[in-house]
Amino acid sequence: MGYQYLTTLILGLHFAYLLYLVTGGFLAWRWPRAIWPHLVAGAWGFAVIAGRLVCPLTYAEDWSRRQAGEAGLTQGFIDRYVEGVIYPQQYTPVAQALAAAAVLTSWIGYLMLRRSRARAAAPPRPRTGHRS
Repeated sequence: MGYQYLTTLILGLHFAYLLYLVTGGFLAWRWPRAIWPHLVAGAWGFAVIAGRLVCPLTYAEDWSRRQAGEAGLTQGFIDRYVEGVIYPQQYTPVAQALAAAAVLTSWIGYLMLRRSRARAAAPPRPRTGHRS
């Protein structure tokens, strides 16, 4: 019975990661240091999609299910719980593009806010040139 709870916890972590991946960069607008863990999360998300890697949470879920006496996984987390459930499978490229756009928007916004804050914090530059 404990492994079923562990499986549920792992699924919750997986959904939380996906939510953080898409929206976490916006946290850095308020808390600038939050950009670093989000950059790592974004790099990992890109590596999983581009490199067709299997997430360690998927391995953990498979192990936990087998320990609970259930059948192991035949699909990854996205294939099993997201594609065809949250959006139709044929829209996967669109969903990936929207997620990437959200991440890039958050990063660009972060950079723009950072520049704006740096300009506001900088002392005014002395004027040069002569007025006649």
